[in-house]
Amino acid sequence: MEAIINRLQQKGVKPTSNRILVLKELLRFSAPASLSDLEKRLSTMDKSSIFRVLTLFHKHDVVHAFQDGRGTLSYELCESEGECTHDDHHVHFFCERCQQTFCLDHVHLSQFNLPEGFTASSASFVIKGLCAKCNE
Repeated sequence: MEAIINRLQQKGVKPTSNRILVLKELLRFSAPASLSDLEKRLSTMDKSSIFRVLTLFHKHDVVHAFQDGRGTLSYELCESEGECTHDDHHVHFFCERCQQTFCLDHVHLSQFNLPEGFTASSASFVIKGLCAKCNE
């Protein structure tokens, strides 16, 4: 519990009971989670409360959010301490058969040479296809 509170405080987020519950649940996922995924696991919280926590987490770099292959937002924990440097952004894979999203941590997004005057704040890349299990 202390590690969860410290993680929130490092990101400048006050550790309320709802925020602790959502972060604790996000830590249990082995892959990015959607609002719907969290809603199924957090039966004591309503959808709008979970969404408000996720929105706050995204604003304070507790989580990264990206469009997955289903057209919904998925959330994954930011591994940077304090302000996110976006160094941990990586490619995601969406399986069109089992509808799961996987982190490809070893495949990082490269730096892009943007035209003069352009400044990037985030980048997302999702590959769609069949995962190893569905390819068997």
